Amino acid sequence: MTKSGFLKLQDELDVLTSKLPAIQKAIGIAREAGDLKENAEYHAARESMGMLEAKIADLNGRLGQAKIMNESHVNKDEIQFGAIVKVLDMEYDDEEEFALVGDGEADPVNNKILTTSPMGQAMLNKKAGEMFVVDAPSGKLEYKILKISY
Repeated sequence: MTKSGFLKLQDELDVLTSKLPAIQKAIGIAREAGDLKENAEYHAARESMGMLEAKIADLNGRLGQAKIMNESHVNKDEIQFGAIVKVLDMEYDDEEEFALVGDGEADPVNNKILTTSPMGQAMLNKKAGEMFVVDAPSGKLEYKILKISY
């Protein structure tokens, strides 16, 4: 995982954790309202609490198992996880830049793509100047690698 991806998940965990007291308070207030079998507010608050706790547990697990990428161990001459790759679309003669990221960091709008995506897989281990082809629903897309940075 990239350091920025780790920090993003940590921030999300902090936000979710800060919501716990409010939901716990809502459960307490709903409990005081009486019969819990027919108390919609109580059941809604309990459901919210369960979903929040599940998300927190998931994030804790992911952060606990995360390994932050160390750029000093990467061969910077070829495309690996964490690379920022400038490519030339051969069909449209258009330059694009992509960042290869890990699970939870993908943001297609900002050209952050997973290394496991078809585009990411096609790029891996290639060097500047090399060509690669991506199988897409619209057909084969051909690119030339212009620049690799980390």
